[in-house]
Amino acid sequence: MNLAEKAKNAALSAAIRQALSYLEKDPEANLPKLMGLVDKLSPEGWYTAQRGAVRSAIQEKNNWYQLILKICRLDPGARSTFFENFILNASLLGSALQEETQAREGCNVPWAILLDPTSACNLHCTGCWAAEYGNRLNLTLEELDSIVTQGKAMGTYMYIFTGGEPLVRKGDILALCEKHSDCEFLSFTNGTLIDEDFCREMLRVKNFIPAISLEGFEQANDGRRGSGVYGKVTRAMELLKSHGLPFGISTCYTSQNWQDVSSETYFDSIIDAGALFIWFFHYMPVGGGAVPALLPTPEQRTEMYRRIRTFRSTKPIFSMDFQNDAEYVGGCIAGGRRYLHINARGDVEPCVFIHYSNVNIRDCTLLEALKSPIFMAYHDGQPFNENMLRPCPMLENPELLREMVRKTGAKSTDYESPEEADVLCDRTVPYAENWKPTAERLWRESGHTVP
Repeated sequence: MNLAEKAKNAALSAAIRQALSYLEKDPEANLPKLMGLVDKLSPEGWYTAQRGAVRSAIQEKNNWYQLILKICRLDPGARSTFFENFILNASLLGSALQEETQAREGCNVPWAILLDPTSACNLHCTGCWAAEYGNRLNLTLEELDSIVTQGKAMGTYMYIFTGGEPLVRKGDILALCEKHSDCEFLSFTNGTLIDEDFCREMLRVKNFIPAISLEGFEQANDGRRGSGVYGKVTRAMELLKSHGLPFGISTCYTSQNWQDVSSETYFDSIIDAGALFIWFFHYMPVGGGAVPALLPTPEQRTEMYRRIRTFRSTKPIFSMDFQNDAEYVGGCIAGGRRYLHINARGDVEPCVFIHYSNVNIRDCTLLEALKSPIFMAYHDGQPFNENMLRPCPMLENPELLREMVRKTGAKSTDYESPEEADVLCDRTVPYAENWKPTAERLWRESGHTVP
């Protein structure tokens, strides 16, 4: 980055901070001014559609506007840090550096990095490997710090903790947030370790956001996680809301719970609890303990597709559907195209759901991992299907994952039961074939040409 670019970025940062100070004084009056400044300073083509949607929301005073006002009512420190780290550092300045690095190095560079600080967990959920493997695997604080430092050098300012239960490592996570105060950190968590003291620590560091895992209502959650867990999660959400702290919900949908988690009652309950976003994940039949019967049928997945999009236009919460929203991000985002995953053993995986790798972060740099054979296979193969309702090389296009693993010699990095790619892909072939006709019909109905 030359001196002129550094000066421009410094001016942009100062302008955004000034705009945020105006926002604190009178959010409703100053929101249009903030958007005007963002439009003025944004590079050509930068999130044009999204900026237009925000402007329309402000003008129409719709459900998105109500969500924006909820964000404006958060703790001032957490709110300002979110805007600066997420919008300015991760999405504006960071994206420019990511593109520069990608062009120079000829590989994908991620917008976000998913990290497993530990495989340990404080719960013993039915069907989960963590109870047996929980205390064996950890990334040290020094290793986590090195990954973030390397990522920032490439323009990555968004870090997401997975596990295990990341909050088993509360102290190290807070230390990382404090040292890298220019980054935004999010964590998938069961929520049971969020207490008054941790809320105060979140207010102190300002750049940590939990995404609490829920699988529906009390009976579904306690049936898998243990009696009383839902009550602990409810208490955690009450604490977060009372402190003005941002948080969201993470929900895996299956053939068993899809009706509950896509119901208006479920949406309203998490909105009332204070959640700002919900991230839906399609069940993935990975590992020896996979249960293909939990895969949603084409009819069930279609209903999830329709309900989530309906509530997205009517409810004051940002809902994301990891499997059905690929059209908004150009297909599969794994392999470093938008994100990658590093497990608690240090294996650098293209996808958090697909456990095959050629490299370990303890033996290579982050950039070297992005240039490894399996990552370059993702880079060269994306998108894996022109129909964005069939984005995944494992779930909807299993022949592609099978071929990539074979050609690159990537090894299984699954904690519990390493399996050959052929075994996994054989398991998903029936699903892929059953989903294809429905995906083609939905893609055609949304105005696209079926390849």
